[in-house]
Amino acid sequence: MIDALCSLKIFGRRFGVVFMLVSLAISLVLLRMAFSAVNETPRVEAVRIAGPINPVVAEFVTDQLARVNLENADAFLLELDTPGGLDSAMRQIIKGILGSNIPVIVFVSPAGARAASAGALITLSADFAVMAPGTNIGAAHPVSIGGGQKASDDVMMNKVIEDAAAYARSLAARRGRDASWAEKMVRESVSISATEALRYGIVDVVADNFDGLFQKLHGRNYQRGDVARKLSCKGAVVEWTAMDWRQKILNAVSDPNVAYMLLMLGILGVFFEISQPGVILPGAIGGISLLLALFAFQALPVNYVGILLILLALVLFVLEVKVTSFGMLTIGGVVSMTLGSLMLFEHAEPFFRVSKALVACSVIVVSGLCLLVLYYVVRAQRRRFVSGREGMAGLTGEALTEVHQGGQVFVHGEYWRAFSVEPIARGESIVVVRMVDNMRLEVRRANSLPLQEAAYPTSGSDKEDGK
Repeated sequence: MIDALCSLKIFGRRFGVVFMLVSLAISLVLLRMAFSAVNETPRVEAVRIAGPINPVVAEFVTDQLARVNLENADAFLLELDTPGGLDSAMRQIIKGILGSNIPVIVFVSPAGARAASAGALITLSADFAVMAPGTNIGAAHPVSIGGGQKASDDVMMNKVIEDAAAYARSLAARRGRDASWAEKMVRESVSISATEALRYGIVDVVADNFDGLFQKLHGRNYQRGDVARKLSCKGAVVEWTAMDWRQKILNAVSDPNVAYMLLMLGILGVFFEISQPGVILPGAIGGISLLLALFAFQALPVNYVGILLILLALVLFVLEVKVTSFGMLTIGGVVSMTLGSLMLFEHAEPFFRVSKALVACSVIVVSGLCLLVLYYVVRAQRRRFVSGREGMAGLTGEALTEVHQGGQVFVHGEYWRAFSVEPIARGESIVVVRMVDNMRLEVRRANSLPLQEAAYPTSGSDKEDGK
């Protein structure tokens, strides 16, 4: 009986160990199956561009492309809605797209969006170009910088157009799209709708949303060198990435109107601090605004002659305090600020230029504030002294003794040694003319000559000052 119980205990222990091993094996298999199921779901990394193409946007897109390639995602999606942008920023994005190992999808969305100018060429460079209904693409004709065109400008403009047309043709040919229509978008500023772009072979798919997009693109081929690969994106999970705080700030202040207002605010703050030292707050705000403006100028087509003219205006306003110019320095400052503001950003596209209405308002406000500050500064400088040596002149008092070559007077609640050009009897009211170096007061009778005449006597009173 005892042997049977021992055998049963040994069997139970062995069965428990076997049961635990089997349970562990089943758990591992289930975890592997779950992990495989997760891995089988395609992952698409996505970013959104909604505005002009500038260096900040280009840096953001290319950085995300590099990261996604390292993480080996199934695809990279760029949702696009732009009026265009800088050529250098556009080419930076296109280089990143053409150098990507994973497939790139450009989706012109939502309805009402556009891929104009630089955005059209970015769309052409994608492995898969998709547009939402109600969107348009095109108008990629290069714009000139400046006003009237000379013969040399026409030649240069033709070179720019030829370069852009060749670039558009090469992008379309690389992705198997209609190169003739791509060239028309550059040469003739043609802009077409989503359905027309699909008909003419500019885009691959028209889709209302991401689910429809992935369903239509799933299984399509794309090239990497001489190798044809298949896109796997059916039921893909879209993971969005936004700009970091630094890029958001720089992108926000990269609006030319915002950058210009920051520059004006910075100049006002510095001007107030120079004209009234020690206030601190205007100088601090002005310094921060100037630094933000310079930060924004990294992403804008800045004409530095415009900045110099605006700074010259500040110098002229400050000199008005020190130099008597009868308003000529102020007029020069207003003219300099106006010209500098108009030529600050040299680009023909309206979204890279400062609004003329904003320029007019800013020049009027800044000039008005500067003139107001100058008025109060000059008035304060010309105001009568109320303390110290200069503040004693003009005070009234009483002669405590007879005053001529010497004597004592009571002025401003204090006793003073005094002298006078003419004899003054004890008890008479006196007026202080000036204070001499040895803390003696030159006085006169309250009803005698005016202060200006008494301050410069013709007798030998200067000789008495040393006594």
